[in-house]
Amino acid sequence: MRPLSRLLLASLTTLALIAGACANQQKTDGSSSGGAQATSTIEDVPNEAPAAPPAPAFKPYEATEGFVIGMPAEPQVERKQVPLGANTVNTAAFSSRTEDGTIFSISTADYPERLVASRPPEALLNEGKDGLVKQVQGTIKEEADVTLDGYPGKSYTVSSPVVGEVKARNFLVGPRLYTLLVIYNPNHPNTTADEFLTSLKLVNPPPAVTTATPDAGTATDAGTVEAMDAGTGMDAGTAAPRRRKK
Repeated sequence: MRPLSRLLLASLTTLALIAGACANQQKTDGSSSGGAQATSTIEDVPNEAPAAPPAPAFKPYEATEGFVIGMPAEPQVERKQVPLGANTVNTAAFSSRTEDGTIFSISTADYPERLVASRPPEALLNEGKDGLVKQVQGTIKEEADVTLDGYPGKSYTVSSPVVGEVKARNFLVGPRLYTLLVIYNPNHPNTTADEFLTSLKLVNPPPAVTTATPDAGTATDAGTVEAMDAGTGMDAGTAAPRRRKK
């Protein structure tokens, strides 16, 4: 059985953004003669500091999904329905790229409530974080627990050889997982990432999902989609093993 951590959509909803960031970094850091020469450009000319790009002016963007966030420009929007076991997960990704190649994005994934209730919020947030780190082949530089209107979240920074620097936040709001990303060139320190990451405003959010207490008598892994689909580890009324009559 495949563990839920391999199926979480935090990374799936941002795959296109990550691929775009990778291509963009090659254009930003590289020249027509190839990326190897471009990556050493700053080292070759240490006395010439790169010109600082103008800071973007964030404007509120209101999504029909029920949130408002500051964006440097009208975002590109992509909505999908992704199969997850016997269920369907609605996802949405909103991304905007600035002149210096920085990507600002927010994505949502709406999971079945019983799936979310089967695991502690901390586990889901960590799986979302770990999935993203794996996708960018990066390492975590720093991380901290955060909240948004009382909902649990994770804040972390990832250093990646594939896309550069990534500042991210995940929030679990009811059955929805929010993933906020700022992807930028580490050679150009980003001073606006925190402004974007703290600009998320929720509109009529749902109540938090109550985590079900697992039955100690069952060996079923509640963290698998297969278990959820079969109903063997998710139903409190059927989770207890049957006893054979002597």
